[in-house]
Amino acid sequence: MTPESSDRPVALITGASAGLGLALAHGLAGRGWTLVIDARGAEALKDAADALASHTDVIPLAGDVTDPTHRADLVDAVAGLGRLDLLVNNASYLGPSPLQDLGSADLDELRRVYEVDVLAPIALTQALLPSLTAASGVLLNISSDAAVEAYETWGGYGSAKAALDHATRVLAAEHPTLSVYAVDPGDLRTAMHQAAFPGEDISDRPEPATVVPAFLQLLDSRPESGRYRAAEFTPAVTS
Repeated sequence: MTPESSDRPVALITGASAGLGLALAHGLAGRGWTLVIDARGAEALKDAADALASHTDVIPLAGDVTDPTHRADLVDAVAGLGRLDLLVNNASYLGPSPLQDLGSADLDELRRVYEVDVLAPIALTQALLPSLTAASGVLLNISSDAAVEAYETWGGYGSAKAALDHATRVLAAEHPTLSVYAVDPGDLRTAMHQAAFPGEDISDRPEPATVVPAFLQLLDSRPESGRYRAAEFTPAVTS
């Protein structure tokens, strides 16, 4: 479904064809949110949108978040809906698999990591700040424990996420009417996590859907802007 306007809350989620992005999309769809979703793979994004469309209105736009034209298309989709309550900058690039030592890392790959993980989220946020501000909305940047822990071979991705964490803090200081978060979801069983550990069995990692209740609790409780771990949030118990 591709609605022209929405009287329900609207979320834009990047990297939403699989993993945490798709899990978050399903969690919000279950609450009746209208969704704008993106991913680089058009076929996988269509499959995701088809599954979500049975629960809510969804606009899928395939493209690369580093592409200004694609970002403009996302902004236009939000404008057509007339509001934006939540922006989730989830799309990330890990770098080559296996991961490289920072001291000998390919600089073109490192540049790509920073373009996807730092510059694109900032650029998309800049473009959507008026809509988020009008809704007193939420900016949610997906972080990682690699942003605060020095893991060998994780220097590119980790330092990019650290930069995104700090950018999140600055945006929170500059826009106090918004709720601005960097959230570490923890280790999850995703394709990107598997790429970080080629040939290893990561079946002991939890599925992305397991942390969705924590993210929903974050949205419900709206704590002070800052950096959090998903594990800090426990869904409210109802009887």
